[in-house]
Amino acid sequence: MTAKDIKILHIDSNHPIMLQELNDLGFTNEIDFTSSKEEVEQIIHNYQGIVIRSRFKIDKTFLDKAVNLQFIARVGAGLESIDCDYANSKDISLIAAPEGNSNAVGEHSLAMLLSLFNNLNRADSEVKAGHWNRESNRGHELDGKTVGLIGYGNMGKSFAKKLRGFDVKVICYDIKEDVGDENATQVSLADFQKEADVVSLHVPATELTEKMVNADFINAFAKPFWLINTARGTSVVTADIAEALQIGKILGAGLDVLEYEQLSFENLFADNASTPALQYLLKSEKVLLTPHIAGWTVESKERLSKVIVEKISAKYAMLLMQQ
Repeated sequence: MTAKDIKILHIDSNHPIMLQELNDLGFTNEIDFTSSKEEVEQIIHNYQGIVIRSRFKIDKTFLDKAVNLQFIARVGAGLESIDCDYANSKDISLIAAPEGNSNAVGEHSLAMLLSLFNNLNRADSEVKAGHWNRESNRGHELDGKTVGLIGYGNMGKSFAKKLRGFDVKVICYDIKEDVGDENATQVSLADFQKEADVVSLHVPATELTEKMVNADFINAFAKPFWLINTARGTSVVTADIAEALQIGKILGAGLDVLEYEQLSFENLFADNASTPALQYLLKSEKVLLTPHIAGWTVESKERLSKVIVEKISAKYAMLLMQQ
């Protein structure tokens, strides 16, 4: 077997450098950006690898038809669109690239936080509308605050690194032990909820994190806090966030992701667009919203593709050496 015998199906568009480098390594690459999941299921037995973003779910039905599949590569951080346990049971390697867009997420998290603290979006809109409101747009300084990060993997570490230039205390909470470093001190959840002035989510979508930020979780904090979520919308209960914003338990929220996103992350669910909680978020001056773009920079698009190529290459290193 040679690298050319490894056929890879690409079902989402990515940076062209990915196809270029995989072709240069000798792999056979084919693209199909338009076929439905059912149509792809009819041909997936012809491929040893598949490269995805989030166009559709790789579930048990799909995997049962992928009889020759050796790896699934997702150009992104999370693997929630894949039935990971079932794929592992079939000895299919799972490849992701959380390090590929972690810098972008860290910068976006900081940008959202500073914008919220300084009322930048509201002030900009008011000035453009002819209003010169200084006192009502008096901001807060980040110095002296305690910034708490929930989840301290690639994304959390990136944000913590960005905060080194500020006189802040950075703490983190993670289900894994001993993940703290020179940029963040790991603490218990109880201490986290006692100390944090800012809460930033950097967790994957799992059963443990689904609807994690609910009323009970919010009310356990000793102080009102600012909330940043650049991770997954399913980690929060929108109605509980909206209520906490209205009563001042949450001082402001920067949300790059929403509970109502489709799996593809490309659209909001139309049938949820009129919920009172979402309508509050859309209208509130305390809320800053972006359309799941924290890791979506020009630079990260290329970096994600390069990381995927590196990991596919590493999987077949011995085979490539024999060419």
